[in-house]
Amino acid sequence: MTDIKPNFKGPVAYLTGEYPRATDTFIQREVQSLRALGIDVLTCSIRTTSAEHHVGPEQRTEAAGTFKVLAAARSPLHLVRCHLWAMRQPVRYLRTFKLAWQTAPAGGKNLLYQLFYFLEAAILARHLTRNKVMHLHNHIAKSSATVAMLTSEMTGIPFSFTLHGPDIFFEPNHWRLDAKIERAQFVACISEFCRSQAMSFSASDHWDKLHIVHCGIQPGRYDAAQPGTSGNRLLFVGRLAAVKGLPVLFTALRAQIEKHPDCQLVLIGDGPERAALEQMVTRMGLQDHVTFAGYKSQDEVAQALGETDIFVLPSFAEGVPVVLMEAMAARVPVITTQIAGIPELVENAVSGLLVPPGASGPLADAIDRLLSDPPLRTKMGQAGRKRVLQEFVTDTEAQKLARLFAKSGGAT
Repeated sequence: MTDIKPNFKGPVAYLTGEYPRATDTFIQREVQSLRALGIDVLTCSIRTTSAEHHVGPEQRTEAAGTFKVLAAARSPLHLVRCHLWAMRQPVRYLRTFKLAWQTAPAGGKNLLYQLFYFLEAAILARHLTRNKVMHLHNHIAKSSATVAMLTSEMTGIPFSFTLHGPDIFFEPNHWRLDAKIERAQFVACISEFCRSQAMSFSASDHWDKLHIVHCGIQPGRYDAAQPGTSGNRLLFVGRLAAVKGLPVLFTALRAQIEKHPDCQLVLIGDGPERAALEQMVTRMGLQDHVTFAGYKSQDEVAQALGETDIFVLPSFAEGVPVVLMEAMAARVPVITTQIAGIPELVENAVSGLLVPPGASGPLADAIDRLLSDPPLRTKMGQAGRKRVLQEFVTDTEAQKLARLFAKSGGAT
């Protein structure tokens, strides 16, 4: 990779609500790729991630080196000092407060939260200024992006953000997506679908700010993976939450047990619905066919992909899931839902099978089709690997980001 560090005046800061998290390893890989390009990346997190998200040495190292805004805010004296420092530029300070007020969603509770974001912005602003940051980039365009927008106003440091979806598209007005796009130097959209949604909620004058920068994977991590050939192992990786559609998967699995009695489903991940899902598995008589494995490190996920036959993701709402990229990079055929940006990654009947969301019958048929046809699984797995290498490699996408950072005004 080309070293472009000499073109930058200072570090790039990365901000998100929680970093690092086991569910957002793609952000960690992106940071690593930017650092490999020679860019000094300072990681910042609003909250401190809990220990279960630090599932490997990579996460623990990143957590130790990440600035935590709310942890710093626990010291009232430090909070006051940061705001007194910011007040030394009273015009900027008051303009930032006005922006916070004007972009607050309706309601007293929302206004109170907006005040919290304003308080947090001064803490982050002081940290970035001390470290001579030349650009602030945010992932996930909700509350942490509000803090990023206010911090940029308070300091003059340009900001940008990566827009994922799908949840922000449910409440774009609440999160003032229009204002964030208007004030950002650029917006990295993870898919064409995502970009189209951003266009729907922003003025056409700002559409040229919207760039496609995919989330990506490191293919080398999956080079040695040899997908299973037993034809009985299914894998799901993700949060154990309602939006992932796991009850639909359980229903589809139960429909296949008579034909494929040795079928096994492994669930990697954790989340708020785990206890309810475990009870559901028991009620459905699937306890001998479903394993709840909890969070796993990136290496452990790669190993699990090398031991599975089919990857299944029956979500109701997604962006472009990185776990699908990982499965495809490991040459594992995928079954997933035909929603949002997924068809931009998975071509139906070529690199995987797309089914309607929420429909257990078509999902069961897709599972049966792949379990019963080893040559088809191999063919789709190879096609999936090829597709990921074309457009979803972290290092390539990081170079796109680096060029956008350079154009933002922080490069000489």
